[in-house]
Amino acid sequence: MVKSALRVLYKEKRAELKDSQKLKMDDLLLIRFQHLSFEHVLHLLSYWPIDLHREVNTHIMTQYLNFRIPGLQMAFPVLDPEINSFSALAVNGDTEFKKTRYGIMEPQDAVPLPAEEIDLIFVPLLCFDSKGYRVGYGKGYYDRYLKTCREDAIKVGFSYFDPVELIEDIDDFDVPLNLCITPNKIYEF
Repeated sequence: MVKSALRVLYKEKRAELKDSQKLKMDDLLLIRFQHLSFEHVLHLLSYWPIDLHREVNTHIMTQYLNFRIPGLQMAFPVLDPEINSFSALAVNGDTEFKKTRYGIMEPQDAVPLPAEEIDLIFVPLLCFDSKGYRVGYGKGYYDRYLKTCREDAIKVGFSYFDPVELIEDIDDFDVPLNLCITPNKIYEF
């Protein structure tokens, strides 16, 4: 299938999830995530899940890492829709977040964290394939950003669903994940 068709299909699949199913799958994702070792990670780029899109609750993963890695520096993206890019801004317990007109929670008055310092990146997705490529929301923000990161930065996706066999319209612009975690399995690429 092509990205546009997969986008529609997986938005529908997410919308059909009952709240109780989603909560259970978030817990299973956390359990799988806890089997991984990230002791070398000092800088994490996460994202605030958008409830309207029924995204995976990444907060539970960031809370777990915050507990396991003392001194972990977290960052969240701040979009620049004029040029379809974003910056990673470092946050702490006092950082305030504000919802944008796109429904995205972004940190306010935070300091940029250079892309080359980031060790671990949580990458949003609607679905992914057996080669680690993903379907996002179609603007290319993350693929552009990931090209600026270190090659050894670990790119992790979370999905309620198993991979599709192949995303047919992958191009040179797309950056694959290193790992994708589902309630049933951890996929390594």
